This record gives sequence, C-alpha cells and structure tokens, in this order.
Amino acid sequence: MAPFRPLLTAATLIAIGAGPLLAQTAPDAPPPQIGQHAMKHPGKHHGPMAKLTVTGEGQSAAQPDMATISLGVSSRAATAAEAMAQNAEQQGKVIEALKAEGIEARDIQTSGLSLSPVIDYQDGQPPKLTGYAAQNMVTLRVRDIAALGGVLDKLVASGANEISGISFSREDMTEALDQARAAAIADARHRAEVMAEAAGMKLGPLISLSEAQAGGGPRPMMMAAAAKQADTPIEAGELAVTAHVTAVFAMHEGGAAPDTAPAPDAPAPDAPAPDAPEGEAPAN
Repeated sequence: MAPFRPLLTAATLIAIGAGPLLAQTAPDAPPPQIGQHAMKHPGKHHGPMAKLTVTGEGQSAAQPDMATISLGVSSRAATAAEAMAQNAEQQGKVIEALKAEGIEARDIQTSGLSLSPVIDYQDGQPPKLTGYAAQNMVTLRVRDIAALGGVLDKLVASGANEISGISFSREDMTEALDQARAAAIADARHRAEVMAEAAGMKLGPLISLSEAQAGGGPRPMMMAAAAKQADTPIEAGELAVTAHVTAVFAMHEGGAAPDTAPAPDAPAPDAPAPDAPEGEAPAN
C-alpha cells in the first residue's frame, strides 16, 4: 500500500506564503518611535543636572555732555516788599544773561523762592528785626560744558550771588549702558566657568538671566578733565556706568550637557543576522 501523501492545493500554498507577510503587517504592532531605542537604555546618561547661580558686574565710562547747576540771587532790604523787588530785578538780569549765552528756556527752572525776616540777637538785648531777606534760586542745565566757566562768570557779573550743587551727566546713556550690560554678562559667565571647574563639573547652558536695578545712576570718575576755563576752571571728568546681572547656569558631571536624547546605536556592518525561530528559514 502506498504511503499517504497530503495534497497541497493552490489555496493552501497561497495561505502558507502569505503568513510571514501578514505577520510583518499585523495591525497590533505599533510603529517604532523616535527615542524608543534610547528609552530602552536608561543607564546611558550624562549624570544629574545641578544649577549654579552667579552675579556679574560690568562697568563702562562715558564723557558727560551736560552740567546742572543751582544758582540765584539773595537780597536784603528794610521791608519785605523792597527785598522782593530788589531780588526780582536782579534775578531778571541773571535770566537775561542766561538767554544771551544761548541757554534755552526749557533748561531754566525755578527751584526755590523764599522771604524771611532778619533778626539780630545780642547778649542781654531782646531780638531786633533789622530787615528782610529774599532768595530766588533756579536750576540751570548747560549743554556746552566747554563754555560753562565763561557762563558762570557772566552770571555772577549780572547779579547772581548764589551758586551751588554742580553735577555732570550725559543726555543719552544708551550706548554706555549697553557696554556695561555686556561686560556684566561676560563677568557672570567667567565666574560660572571658574566655579564649575573648581567643583569638578561641566558648565551647561544658560537657564535664566536677569538684570538688577541700578542704584544712584552714573557716578563721576575723577580722571581727565573734559573742560577747563581760564577764569573759572571746570573739571568734568568721566561718568562711570555700572550694570549688575544674575545668571543661572546648568552644570553636569563631566561630558557634554544632554541637550538632546542620544542617537540609537547603529549595528556593526559585519554583525550576523539574528537566528530565526526553530522551523523557519532565516530571512534573506
């Protein structure tokens, strides 16, 4: 009797051949995602991240181009009305002299006006009223520092007998402030690099940056004179502009900062193909 041999129909052969294809395109198998390979290797990282907070200071110098002065007239008379009248007349002459020197009206501002009795105190005598004192002060801005000494001399000649509170400034401090800010940021990074290296760490990217409010404005620097007059010497010097920043950096243990996920490991070119399950032929 001949041995039994199963008959393979064409439909059976088609079903068997389609098996591997159906297994490769099974709907239950999710597509691979970017970073999935890295998630399977939790041991591959660059160490924990620490934060380093530092402050930086920067300074720049600027030449002043404007002077502010308080000046005025003080007058005395027997009566209050006479004191005020004399004071008004003298102050009017001072203001006319200011305008003749090219000082604009916007740069002249009344800053003080007072009238007070003048009392004479003597030992063993009751206080005695001797007259009245009137004072009228203005705040003056001079935009031509080179001419400041001559302006002051002419103001005194016109009747001004009170001068005080001279200060120097610059109308536009933008460029000087920008230079100071850039120097402050560079100083903060330098400090962070030194501290990170001393701690055996690697400085990472900048996390946050803020600027502290400057206090007091530009400070005068006693350096070279910007203007000098023969009669009334004026030493303008330089203005020191200071900026302060606070920076927060990341730090890592050696190596580079893990800014991005590590790329999947590529297989070696001569790596052997994985063994196929028992009973199946290896894929070509």
